[in-house]
Amino acid sequence: MEEEEPRSETQDEALQKKHHDMLERFSARHQARKSDSSDSSSSTFESTSSFLSQFADSKRSIESRIAELRLASSAESSKIKSDLAEISSTIDNLEKLVAANSYFLPSYEVRSSLKSASDLKQSLDTLSAALLPKKKFSFKSKSSSSSTTTTKLPEIQKRDLAPPPPPNVPVRDSPGFRNKQGETLAKSFKQSSIGEFTLSDLDSCQVHLTGTVNALFIHRLRNCKVYTGPVIGSILIDDVEDCVLVVASHQIRIHRAKKSDFYLRVRSRPIIEDSNGVRFAPYCLDYGGIEEDLKAAGLEEETESLCWANVDDFLWLRAVQSPNWSLLPEQERLSSVSVSISGGGDS
Repeated sequence: MEEEEPRSETQDEALQKKHHDMLERFSARHQARKSDSSDSSSSTFESTSSFLSQFADSKRSIESRIAELRLASSAESSKIKSDLAEISSTIDNLEKLVAANSYFLPSYEVRSSLKSASDLKQSLDTLSAALLPKKKFSFKSKSSSSSTTTTKLPEIQKRDLAPPPPPNVPVRDSPGFRNKQGETLAKSFKQSSIGEFTLSDLDSCQVHLTGTVNALFIHRLRNCKVYTGPVIGSILIDDVEDCVLVVASHQIRIHRAKKSDFYLRVRSRPIIEDSNGVRFAPYCLDYGGIEEDLKAAGLEEETESLCWANVDDFLWLRAVQSPNWSLLPEQERLSSVSVSISGGGDS
């Protein structure tokens, strides 16, 4: 454990100053990223307003194309099929845009954007049924009927039979642990200026992160155990399997997780997407100074609504409980995990 330097201020004043300094550094980095807009190919926007503007423009363009196609009912069947398939692909890209930017968007905006994309799909399906109605039953040979069914299936219906794979979430170019196997990796953020930290491509590793950081990004982990102190902003988790993650943050988004357990303290409902076999339990990490870190991050107390136990599955639209997640039975939960404060490991 690291020794604390003598302080001339009271403990509360020191904590407030530490929190203020962290927020100042976070704000400065955010402004720097906003001013550095040379990489126009990036699909991830750094502000909610820029995302909403891009989403609205794309949505209007799709609505306009659907309206134009509705008026072109006399066009050839092959041309209609081609247009339907192209618009369908554009809607898929719109959903990918939402997924790629979901880690910093407010939950309401993510839900609203996905609902808009779903409405566009419904409009397109309705138009497809009107422009390409199924042929009426008639007595034909089995071979002719079979051939017609195989060759005349519209592109929009093929898409429904095989939904596109989920988009890859871009890996952040920030300090972190990458491409490790079978190692114990430790990092302390005490008195550190690191704002964002990334865990990527780890296999059979154990990760200890102590102190506070502004944002945490986790990508492609297999059979790992991750224990982290509080994150001031958000955590994005993508493509993890057979893992145990003990994390605390104001907002947590989980994409493509399988057979993994999450021990959370979170200020909003956790969000999962394209995930299954994931289980949830309350945060249980302990290390020297964690109470101070939780207070500095605004996570010192669990919410009355127990957000960790109220998970949103964005791909499960029914009123009944999603089968993709569950609460970890109490008899199977970790009671407490203790880690030592260390600055070891590469970053």
